[in-house]
Amino acid sequence: MILKQLPSLLLPWFTQHRRELPWRRDKEPYHVWLSEIMLQQTRVEAVRGYYERFLERLPTVGALARAEENELLKLWEGLGYYSRVRNLQKAAQCIVDEYGGVFPRTYDEIRALPGIGPYTAGAICSICFELPTPAVDGNVLRVLSRFLADDAPVTDERVKRETARRLAEVYPRGHCGDFTQALMELGATVCLPNGAPLCESCPLRELCRAHLAGTETKYPVKAAKKPRRVEERTVFILRCGEKLAVCKRPASGLLAGLWQLPDVPGALDLKDALSQAEAWGIKPRNVEKVVRRQHIFTHVQWELTGCYLECGAEARFTWVTPSELKERIGLPTAYRQFLEE
Repeated sequence: MILKQLPSLLLPWFTQHRRELPWRRDKEPYHVWLSEIMLQQTRVEAVRGYYERFLERLPTVGALARAEENELLKLWEGLGYYSRVRNLQKAAQCIVDEYGGVFPRTYDEIRALPGIGPYTAGAICSICFELPTPAVDGNVLRVLSRFLADDAPVTDERVKRETARRLAEVYPRGHCGDFTQALMELGATVCLPNGAPLCESCPLRELCRAHLAGTETKYPVKAAKKPRRVEERTVFILRCGEKLAVCKRPASGLLAGLWQLPDVPGALDLKDALSQAEAWGIKPRNVEKVVRRQHIFTHVQWELTGCYLECGAEARFTWVTPSELKERIGLPTAYRQFLEE
């Protein structure tokens, strides 16, 4: 089986070419877990600073379990997908309550924690505990689909499960963590997405079926995505003296329970926006400007009209100073972009 060749090709390459990343300094499960959750849907360079700040404030699983929600969301501000950090805390609380604060060591126990799927459980178990548990993400699927010239759609969950099963059979005893990270590293730095991979730098090039056939860019095959739903919203940037209006989003749905700038559905014209502000009782005095912005979520695209108003009354909303906004209130990027004008 061609996959049996992977460890002997990848491990020496990884030893020589591995990037120095903060979460590779040790094999502490909390550190590996935090990094893997942060890295989901986020670039490595963007995560570095967040990772260091998070651990400085919450250095242990116990500290994470006890953290106040506002502090937690502020530490995550700008990373997006806020359910990730909420599940991090739920899982930390489970570890404290059920395991006395000691990270569980089996795949099934780790997989059962809130917010931990097969990929994250596989990464933790292989990197921290040297278990032969593959961590199959988009990078790994791309590497293997090219290596095998496999046109099965990598977006199919059955393909992911079968890939994990086949990989588990070739995991090298005593080097499981390095093998997991080598596959990730190859996909992140050499077997690149969205264009031509760097085949001249690849340790697999002499066996890679797609490379040998000159069909690298044909893979991976993905099922067609459904188009995003487009929603129009009007965002109000309301200032009263030095203070800015914020409020909490509903407890369920998109960005559930997070702080936001006040908004309403639809693209209001200036007359309707002023009528809405009057209805809130905030006594709008002056329109500073109106801008158009966009924010894209996985399945939804927001087309946003931002209306900047000077107000005469602190009514209805929570009004905060710039320092409170900086230190205590975490705003999702969809709203924070209006404060960066």
